[in-house]
Amino acid sequence: MGTDAALSKHSEFEQLRFAREVVSTIGRAVIQAASCLGPSFCKAIALIYSCPGSVIVTGIGKAGLIGQKISATLASTGTPSHFLHPAEAVHGDLGRIRQGDVAIVLSWSGETEEIVRLLPFFREIDVPIIAITSRAESRLGRAAAAVIALGSMCEAGHLQLAPTTTTAAMLAVGDAIALTLSYLRGFRPEDFARFHPGGSLGRKLGKVEDQMRPLSQCRLASERHTIRQIIVETRLPGRRTGAIMLLNDNGRLTGIFTDSDLAKLLESRRESVLDEPVSEHMTRSPITVLVGTPLREAVVLLAQKKISELPVVDEENRPCGLLDITDVIGLFPEASAVDAEFVLDDEPAEHARRGNSSTESTNRTTDAPPTIIPLDRSKRSRANQAD
Repeated sequence: MGTDAALSKHSEFEQLRFAREVVSTIGRAVIQAASCLGPSFCKAIALIYSCPGSVIVTGIGKAGLIGQKISATLASTGTPSHFLHPAEAVHGDLGRIRQGDVAIVLSWSGETEEIVRLLPFFREIDVPIIAITSRAESRLGRAAAAVIALGSMCEAGHLQLAPTTTTAAMLAVGDAIALTLSYLRGFRPEDFARFHPGGSLGRKLGKVEDQMRPLSQCRLASERHTIRQIIVETRLPGRRTGAIMLLNDNGRLTGIFTDSDLAKLLESRRESVLDEPVSEHMTRSPITVLVGTPLREAVVLLAQKKISELPVVDEENRPCGLLDITDVIGLFPEASAVDAEFVLDDEPAEHARRGNSSTESTNRTTDAPPTIIPLDRSKRSRANQAD
C-alpha cells in the first residue's frame, strides 16, 4: 500500500521532472570538472607517461568503485594499472606497490582515514601521488605531486547526500587521464582489439581470418572444369556459401562463380552453357582481401560493393577462406552508413561492378590480377587498378 500511495501521490510528469533534474545536475558537475583541468592535469599525465611501472589506483566506498573503473579503463587503453583497496592494503596488499609505480588516489574530502593512512607509505617508497579530490589544501592534496582539485559540488537529489555529482566528476577526470595517455601513445584500434578479444566487441575488432569460413567449408574448383562438373563436385554438407572460388593449376585464385551467376544463365534459358568451361562465364579478378585485414574494413567493403562473399587470400593469391556476409553483418548493422575512411578511395564504376556481386556481376574475362585490399593504406593504390 505504501508503494502504491507514493506512486499515486507523484505523477509520471513529476517523476520525470525529478529524474531529469538529477541527470542535469550530474551533467553540470562534469562540465565544471572539465573547467578545473589545468597545468596540474598535464603534470599528472607526465608522471604517468614516464612511469616505468604500473598505475596504482586507490579509493574507498563509492570513490573506490570509481577507482576500479578508472584502473580498468587505463589497463584496456594501454596503461598498465591495477586497483588497490585501502583496507586490504594495510593487511599485506601494500606489497603490490613497487618503486617506479605512480598512485592515483581518489578522495573527495581528501581527509578519508583509510586513504590518509596510506600516504606515508607512498612517500616512504617514493611513489608519486596524483590526487583527484575537491581541495588542494586537504591532507591528500598536500601529499600529492599533482593535485586535480575539482572544487565544491552539491550532490544531486532531494537529500543531496548520496555521492552522485562528485563520483561522476571523478570518473570523468579518470577517463580523461586514460584517454589522453592513450592518444599520446598512439594507441590504435588493433591495440585495443588485443586487450578485448572476447564478445561482440572483440569479434568486431578482429581480423578477417577470425570470422572467415575455412577452406574446409568453402567450395573450390578448377577453372578448367565445366559448370555442371563444378556444381556436382563442390557440394558440401550443412549451410553452404553462395560462391565457388576457382583456381588455376598452381592453386591461385583466378575467378569466382556465384549462385547469382548460375541463376542468370538459367533465367536466360542458356542451359547448354552448363557443359562449357566455367572460365568462360566466371567473374575474373574478383574483389578479395588479404589475410590479416581488419574485419571492419572487409565488412564495409561487402556493404559498399553490395557483394555477399569475399575471398580471403594470402600474398601469393592463394585462397585462405571466404568471408560470407551472413556470418558478419550482424556485428556491423551500421556498415552501410559507415565513413569511407575504413575503405578504399573511390574506384572507377566499371571496376566496382566487376566484383563477385550478387546484384551486378559481369561475365567479362581479363588477365588482370585480382583486386586485393591490402593491409595498410599505403598499399591501397594496388586495389584501384583500371581495367
